[in-house]
Amino acid sequence: MSHTENKLSVFALGGVGEIGKNMYAIQYADDIVVIDCGSKFPDESLLGIDLIIPDITYLIENSQKVRALIITHGHEDHIGGLPYILKQLNMPVYATRLTLGLIEGKLKEAGLLADTERILITSDSKLTLGSITATFFKTNHSIPDCLGVVFHTPEGNVVHTGDFKFDLTPVNEQYPDLHRMAEIGRNGVLALLSESTNAERPGFTPSERIVGEHIMEAFIKAKQRVFLSTFASNVHRLQQVVDAAHLTNRKLALLGRSMVNVVKIASELGYLTIPEGMLVEAGEVNRMAPERIAVLCTGSQGEPMAALSRLASNSYRQVDIMAGDTVIMAASPIPGNERNVSRTIDNLLRLGAKVIYGSGSVTGMHVSGHASQEELKLMLTLMKPTYFIPIHGEFRMLHHHGLLAEAVGVEPGNIFILNNGDVVDIEQGAARQTRKVIAGNTLVDGWGIGDVGNIVLRDRKHLSEDGILVVVITLSKTEGRILSGPDIISRGFVYVRESEGLLDEAGRIVADTITKLQTENVNQWSSLKISVKETLGRFLYEKTGRRPVILPIIMEI
Repeated sequence: MSHTENKLSVFALGGVGEIGKNMYAIQYADDIVVIDCGSKFPDESLLGIDLIIPDITYLIENSQKVRALIITHGHEDHIGGLPYILKQLNMPVYATRLTLGLIEGKLKEAGLLADTERILITSDSKLTLGSITATFFKTNHSIPDCLGVVFHTPEGNVVHTGDFKFDLTPVNEQYPDLHRMAEIGRNGVLALLSESTNAERPGFTPSERIVGEHIMEAFIKAKQRVFLSTFASNVHRLQQVVDAAHLTNRKLALLGRSMVNVVKIASELGYLTIPEGMLVEAGEVNRMAPERIAVLCTGSQGEPMAALSRLASNSYRQVDIMAGDTVIMAASPIPGNERNVSRTIDNLLRLGAKVIYGSGSVTGMHVSGHASQEELKLMLTLMKPTYFIPIHGEFRMLHHHGLLAEAVGVEPGNIFILNNGDVVDIEQGAARQTRKVIAGNTLVDGWGIGDVGNIVLRDRKHLSEDGILVVVITLSKTEGRILSGPDIISRGFVYVRESEGLLDEAGRIVADTITKLQTENVNQWSSLKISVKETLGRFLYEKTGRRPVILPIIMEI
């Protein structure tokens, strides 16, 4: 859709009405700036899909107008889509030091490092991107180097908070810049886009520092080895584990690819301080005195292939969980992951481990990185926006955030709760939401981006539920008669040894069908295959009540 001149537009391309794959865009006249480029994991209905990223059809159609991609922080739901999106649309990437370090690791793996322009920004940076100027302010979250963004446009200022909380005693002393936020508010905010993850949670989110005290206590009490699982990107938490291991005179092993990568990058860039000689290889864990070792691993969400799940199922090659070891799960389950997390805990308890788990308030081992209701109200009060767009959250979270905005004085008619693809246009101070652009999910399967659609997913579901039957027939090229077969191969449909009678009968039906068609002079392969599928499908449904995928293969010799 073409743009009229001198209109400010806010696009929700991903991350509204859902947790993950965050992507927004601001457009003024012929200049577009994109914010964040996240991914999210599929649910069990998306069989074989590795990742979900935003659909960027609108950006590709307007690629000559895209000036920059600004990344607010280094979490997967903000940077996970980069290697896939940049293959479709190359744009300069602006991010802070740690965030750039994490991004560069991804781009290197995808072979895109040399082709991608990367620009370092800080909270003091000022970017001129066509008719839009971007400035920044410090926030804090569960990863260092987080920024909120102010877009200065001729129509007015738009603020995007990124993910944030107001932790006034941060582990790394990166304090939220309240003075700067208040100054932004005094200068006037036309529209505020603010995250909504904890909009249903009353009060304030506790400081990360509280977790450090509980980790230290658990390390001191532990008689044997300590295993701690958390998000690899929570660098503050990793530092507190390092400090606890150092105080209790333990060596530290790292398990899980993302844990090893983040620790390497954060250490090299100075965000993580590990005493020399503390890190040991995974292969040394079982050989060391149990009271002298700690293990930091991935798998706090019960992911089947992550380190903790493999430890719990006794399938991690180099390390075993022993009876009496302490296992700390320093993260709350993301909605939808509860079953996997419970299974991991059950397996750990069966092995005799002492498991510390449960929501952060119970164990003190986890606090959220997101602002609760009082902090969201504080952000709204500091910014004093005319228009408010809640972002980053499922619909009920956006709804609650809208109510909070009303409570602190935003006009109800000035609050826009969007769906992905919705656009808020602001012209001469008046905002309205009347149009949409293409947005939604692009599915990543292996190296394929967006090549798996509903039809493929439907076939996979069909295969997973009813299995497949392959029918192989060899015909004579000259006479057309059946030379061999029909041979029937069953996968996921019936167990062959127990169903020989059924499959023999199926073979006879196929042979009769082919012979009958040939007597009627029907020799086209496509017609033969369709008839075999229909006749065999009817027979199998009558006998079994199932509809397997039937794949006829006809060969001529």
